Amino acid sequence: MFASERHQAIIEQLNSEGKVTVKELSTRFQVSEDCIRKDLKQLELQGACKRAYGGAILIKEDLIRDVFKRKDHFSTEKKEIAQKAYDIIENGETIFLDISTTNIYLANLLASGNKSCIIISNMIDILQTLAKNPLLSVIGTGGNVNLELNGFVGAATIDIVSRHNFDRCFIGTLGISGDDLSLTTFDLEDGLVKASVIEHSRNKYVVMDAHKFHETGNYRFCSCDSLSAIITNDAIDAKWLKKLKKHNINIL
Repeated sequence: MFASERHQAIIEQLNSEGKVTVKELSTRFQVSEDCIRKDLKQLELQGACKRAYGGAILIKEDLIRDVFKRKDHFSTEKKEIAQKAYDIIENGETIFLDISTTNIYLANLLASGNKSCIIISNMIDILQTLAKNPLLSVIGTGGNVNLELNGFVGAATIDIVSRHNFDRCFIGTLGISGDDLSLTTFDLEDGLVKASVIEHSRNKYVVMDAHKFHETGNYRFCSCDSLSAIITNDAIDAKWLKKLKKHNINIL
């Protein structure tokens, strides 16, 4: 098989499954793993994929890093997830809302609701939305501003996070690794903040719409078995439900 034929076959698999692994492709095409890595590097240069740990993922519109460009993607699903998250928040709790477009919808519910909470966030949109409700005590973490994320990251952010104990946190994610059930993101500093928030939270939730079960990033920040639950919409497929149930991971 010529390299161009192999590249086309890899692209077809990416379009079908959303990701590929070096090991699987090496076995499929009977070539070395180093050869596959070179293939994936070439395809990434062509804009056909994004290399990740152990393989590559399909570049889709919903994987755009800039939060402003994906705010309205999957809005129906995000509203469903936000409502589920809102329903479990109780008066008097200290909550952390992570950088997440789904959490923007949750912030809208909190801003228009009657729950009285302390809410800390490192996302600028969320802070502006929550400040409209006098029942909410709203705290921004500060830190280095990341324009793509429209939020704060870095050492100063982690320092503020580490000084609080959260009753609940709601964490965003780019996707989930099917191999080890790790939650992932593109940005290292974003991932470090997420990990710190989870460490300092009593109840830990990830908010993710169902399509993200077929995506992954290149930085692992948390294993699903450390969560209280994954909050998602009802479109999650049976294969994933079975896998998560096998590992005793709760789904809301």
